[in-house]
Amino acid sequence: MPKALVIDAEKCVGCKTCELVCSGKHEGEVNPRLSRMKVIRGEKEWGGFPMVCFQCEQAWCIAACPSKAITRDEALGRVVIDYDKCIGCRLCAMFCPFGNINFDVIKKRVIKCDLCDGDPQCAKFCFYGAVQYVDVRDIGLAKQKEKVKKLTALVRDMP
Repeated sequence: MPKALVIDAEKCVGCKTCELVCSGKHEGEVNPRLSRMKVIRGEKEWGGFPMVCFQCEQAWCIAACPSKAITRDEALGRVVIDYDKCIGCRLCAMFCPFGNINFDVIKKRVIKCDLCDGDPQCAKFCFYGAVQYVDVRDIGLAKQKEKVKKLTALVRDMP
């Protein structure tokens, strides 16, 4: 059964460890700019909210890609980019409704979460439990609706 990243904004302290381990794993460099995850900071009481690819079931990025470089890996329940096919047009980033596909200006390519091939470092090193990698059967619909409700309230209060 596939697993998924689950984010709990109430537990996030905004330390950005997730960003650092992500860039270290993928780029060999501890540089938040190269992370596939971005922690959005707010001015309210909460520390931050880790934003990462939702691995959408009906991913707009897949439909937008003219070179068919983006596909779904059903085994891991993720959306992946084949860099041998990617032409760097950034249409996927423009079509992502959540803004979770970024562009690496140095390598001239888009970057997004690939779940670290089934071993996401962000979840492994989030000592506060804000980022977890769980079996999709353990994610209850009611729990997710509550999290969406909280996220919507947090985003609404952002400057």
